[in-house]
Amino acid sequence: MNMKIYKLGEEVIRAKCEPVDPASINDEMRSLFEEMFATMFEADGVGLAAPQVGIKQRFFVLMADDEVKRVFINPQIISTSQTLVDYEEGCLSLPGFNENIRRPEKVTVQALNEFGKPFTLEADGLLARIIQHENDHLDGIVYIDRGDPEFAAKVNAQMKKRLERQAKKEEAKAKKAASIAAKLAAKEAKKHNS
Repeated sequence: MNMKIYKLGEEVIRAKCEPVDPASINDEMRSLFEEMFATMFEADGVGLAAPQVGIKQRFFVLMADDEVKRVFINPQIISTSQTLVDYEEGCLSLPGFNENIRRPEKVTVQALNEFGKPFTLEADGLLARIIQHENDHLDGIVYIDRGDPEFAAKVNAQMKKRLERQAKKEEAKAKKAASIAAKLAAKEAKKHNS
């Protein structure tokens, strides 16, 4: 069963995440990372951050074009290149939207892996971009915040409408379920009384 991916407009997406206690990195947490990878692959994503699955902690998973599954816990970008490049980004929390975003071409990141071991990685290309994109999520930043403000406003408004429609649908579904349950209960009561 894949995890729910939270969307822009839901509170957790704008949350500033808390660091992970290295002592809490265990088999249970590693199986959580595997669930995140499965959810990410199912949704055709290349990265997934903890807040996108409702967890306010500093970690993310990714797989770039080198096809290596990577886990970053308590990541810190320690340097970025002067050279900036444009690339069209999308996000599983903003489905259906894409925009060219300018970011540093290379980054150096320090983090803990899924076994709690520290590592330093110098990345460029798609890997560098995914690291920056996912790392932003840990501070409540989504990629449209780094692009054209008009586009961001449009996306925010559309995502808000989508969430409102979703909430109405869920409310109607709950009412229908409650009505059916009430009818069944009345039927049962009638049976017992006769």
